[in-house]
Amino acid sequence: MKAIQFLEANHIGVCDVDMPKVPEGWALIKVSHAGICGTDLNIYAGTHPRAKAPLTMGHEFSGVVAQDCERFPAGTRVTVYPLISCGTCEPCTTGNKHVCNTLGLYGIDTAGGMAEYVAIPQDQLIALPEKVSFKVGAFIEPIAVTVHTLRETGFVPGDNAIVFGCGTIGLCLALTLKQFGVGDMLLVETDAARLALARELGFEAVNPMEVNLDELVAKYTNGNGFDRVYDCAGAGPVAACLLDVVKVRGQIVIVASYKKPPQMPFFKGMAKEVSIHFVRVYRQKDFAIAAQMAEKEPLFEKIITHVLPYEEAQKGFDLLFTPGTGAVKVMFEF
Repeated sequence: MKAIQFLEANHIGVCDVDMPKVPEGWALIKVSHAGICGTDLNIYAGTHPRAKAPLTMGHEFSGVVAQDCERFPAGTRVTVYPLISCGTCEPCTTGNKHVCNTLGLYGIDTAGGMAEYVAIPQDQLIALPEKVSFKVGAFIEPIAVTVHTLRETGFVPGDNAIVFGCGTIGLCLALTLKQFGVGDMLLVETDAARLALARELGFEAVNPMEVNLDELVAKYTNGNGFDRVYDCAGAGPVAACLLDVVKVRGQIVIVASYKKPPQMPFFKGMAKEVSIHFVRVYRQKDFAIAAQMAEKEPLFEKIITHVLPYEEAQKGFDLLFTPGTGAVKVMFEF
């Protein structure tokens, strides 16, 4: 079968690989769509510490069950909960397997979904709702990140919010906040194409290089700052201003993964008694909720800006590494 593989730093290929073996309790999935995540970009660049070549990438994917198995008949349309947990460490045994002490991921620690077929444990398959396409089915994973973000941090309907970063996660988070009953919301982004997409989705979005953000936040919040501040950008200048835009006793949630340690003026946080919360990936329940939300909110599909045949793997990665392409979520179709 064909698979998109990481071969060495800055080198991928569409390779012939063996069909996966299917252990007892697992299912063979015929992949339909697979998305490129920021983690895949790190793998491509050779900077991911766990990814070892040759590696079939991809942890955002959808497909059909290829053969009858105990839990699903052949033909069942599914997406995949892609975490690999040990099941025995303290987090796993206390209901927190999503932050397992040795957490792994399909497409990083073992073969992933950028292939014609992949084998997955049956209990990690989630059936797609009837109205969710395969394309959106491969997008459930980033939606689940944002569902987890709000469920894990006690979001209260009616709270106002500011979201930094209008990439895949930032835009998904804005749509999820909308479904969770957010009050006023402001999005912040410097990339023109992503700003345009945010506005196309119906959000108020601004470029902080073109407006006085402090004045705008004061206007939005009567000078109080936002209840909830979400960092989906992972950039040093963003970290430096998070404590300026949050209200007294408000909450900052770090959703982005920082490549370099940022600096934050912690005294401002002390002065406001701000809470700073970090989130990571998702629980399986978040995945199930995300699938239901995807069926109800058609705007999620607009975040998927490019779908390419798997033979154009290099083009897909080039789109995300090249400024000005307007690419947000890029997928491959098998």
